[in-house]
Amino acid sequence: MGQPVNEQALRMMEQELNVKGKQINQVIELLEEGNTVPFIARYRKELTGGLDEVQIKDIMDRWTYLQNLASRKEEVIRLIDEQGKLTEELTAAINKVQKLQDIEDLYRPYKQKRRTKATVAKEKGLEPLALWLLEERNESPLEAAKAYINEEKEVMSEEDALQGAKDIIAEMLSDDADMRKWIREDTFSKGEIKTEGKNTEADEKKVFEMYYEYQEPIRKIVPHRVLAVNRGEKEGILKVGIRTPADLIHSKMERKTIKRSGSPAAPFLREAIEDAYKRLIAPSIEREIRGALTEQAEERAIHIFSENVRSLLLQAPLKGKVVLGVDPAYRTGCKLGVVDETGKVLHIQTIYPTPPRSEVEKSAAIVKKLIDQYDIEIAAIGNGTASRETEQFIAETLKDLDRSVAYVIVNEAGASVYSASSVAREEFPDLQVEERSAVSIARRLQDPLAELVKIDPKSIGVGQYQHDVSQKRLGEEIGFVVETAVNQVGVNVNTASASLLQYVSGLSKTVAQNIILKRNDVGKFKNRTELKKIPRLGAKTYEQCIGFLRVMDGDQPLDQTGIHPESYPGTKALLKELGFKPADIGSEALADKLKSLSLQETSSKLDIGVPTLKDIIDGLTKPGRDPRDEFSGPVLKTDVLKMEDLAQGMELQGTVRNVVDFGAFVDIGVKQDGLVHISKLTDRFVKNPMDVVSVGQVVTVWVDSVDTAKQRIALTMIAPKKG
Repeated sequence: MGQPVNEQALRMMEQELNVKGKQINQVIELLEEGNTVPFIARYRKELTGGLDEVQIKDIMDRWTYLQNLASRKEEVIRLIDEQGKLTEELTAAINKVQKLQDIEDLYRPYKQKRRTKATVAKEKGLEPLALWLLEERNESPLEAAKAYINEEKEVMSEEDALQGAKDIIAEMLSDDADMRKWIREDTFSKGEIKTEGKNTEADEKKVFEMYYEYQEPIRKIVPHRVLAVNRGEKEGILKVGIRTPADLIHSKMERKTIKRSGSPAAPFLREAIEDAYKRLIAPSIEREIRGALTEQAEERAIHIFSENVRSLLLQAPLKGKVVLGVDPAYRTGCKLGVVDETGKVLHIQTIYPTPPRSEVEKSAAIVKKLIDQYDIEIAAIGNGTASRETEQFIAETLKDLDRSVAYVIVNEAGASVYSASSVAREEFPDLQVEERSAVSIARRLQDPLAELVKIDPKSIGVGQYQHDVSQKRLGEEIGFVVETAVNQVGVNVNTASASLLQYVSGLSKTVAQNIILKRNDVGKFKNRTELKKIPRLGAKTYEQCIGFLRVMDGDQPLDQTGIHPESYPGTKALLKELGFKPADIGSEALADKLKSLSLQETSSKLDIGVPTLKDIIDGLTKPGRDPRDEFSGPVLKTDVLKMEDLAQGMELQGTVRNVVDFGAFVDIGVKQDGLVHISKLTDRFVKNPMDVVSVGQVVTVWVDSVDTAKQRIALTMIAPKKG
């Protein structure tokens, strides 16, 4: 990552991130040594003071920015020095700044420009006249300008000379770093975003209607409105601009530039000021402000999308169930996929219960037969095309059974992308695309994380405007979220796909594939040590990944825990001290004994840090612990609900499908998800909906209003008052 942390950068990061300098130094040192963020967060708690993945990544990102800042400072100082214009004051000013934008402002006067009006005027020898005007002498500017008339240089009159001088002054003002800074600040704090309809006929669904005639203070506009306005402008539907406090800015510029308002030069200086602002400064500042607003809005959209993906990945798995996956369709028929408790495909079939064929009885007989034959306990129905008709059919079929079988609506966003991918073709070479979808839907219910990692997260469909943001930044952030989720849960090395393994700390796609090849070749791994033989899995990679890889039912009981092999000697010493063996892990007797331990005393005695000791105790107490089990499971259903069945005040259970800045969309079992507006999430003020709800969460809601014509459902999570 580069140079050591200098004192100024360290102090800055301490304040911004609310983290101690010692922790920052340790994190940077660990990253420099090639350690991954999940590894540092999980296995280097003593060194970092227990910082989590997000805090470590914040340190990494901020340090990268500060390094770029330092590099740019060096480069700008070098470039100005090469021109022979570097002064001690300028060097000090450059070294003092803390933002890349401020460096660019200081560098602006020295930047090699394309030919401008000012450079042309300078070539004509008019710079001395510009400086003369700025001195505001008592002589007449027209008289002074006569000396600069030169037909060879195309300065034909006094007016030509003065115009060239004004062009030079305008550029000088535009290049003034202090002036640009306060103009930018005044524009941001007092300016307005203004939008109007440009080609409203193209907006058939009136998506941008509220922006046909709209204005709002720049400082108040929220991220999702910035992105909506940008999209409307990009599609040619809206015209977007900034209304600036021009009069205020003009008067401030005059006060700074004109020292004697009654001087003969004052009228010419005013004209130069007006030209500088209108032609050079205002358009540039507008671009900068809109760029900054867009950057902030994109960061917010990326954050929302990332958090929603994290919640989706960490949804509780439905373990130990044989599942019937149903991919709904009309003409091509519903594809059925039966998978056993481990996700292995047992049966594939197509039925036609929906129009145009509507073979309801024949289809019902097939479903009942499969349920009996494979002892199916639950059906997972995709929420795509024909979902509600298929749900109606499944619900009616299940009612006829003499045993209890429930069903779940599964969000199938991205399933079709996966089904047509090379990963799916490799996994199921003999299945058709739709058949793969049915299997994927069933597996999403059994283990959302293991299935969703096979899909490009951008196709999962949780968030707002994720397709309008920087795809590079989105990809980086999503990669981090997926990696964090996978490593928090841990991975069974004997069942994981290559798609899942590649997100394990330290593993690349190639090494993940090599693990699969070895497993296929020699069978299940019996212990973690065997992974050292995998091609391209060297000592550093082994150190980074091994604690996150679990070997269940192997010959080393500790390998099924999150305890790192580097801590095995200490763990075995602890077990011996308590009178137990590794084979006893997970037993009630050991758990009881561990509960009564004095952490400080044991830590000193065995020379194990307290954070690591806590993790060892956790691993010995719950060896197969899955953090996702703490979250609410899916809503199991036995009957179908239509929009017409809804009435104001009706209480329902629903699953949060998406969280956005203005609220949350909740699936309550009808065709359309209902919106719980941010003001209806709770009876207290909510700044961020994510503080209250997350994707996949099961919530109790009440129907606020239903608009069947517009297919809109308004919900509330605030319980109605009794009586």
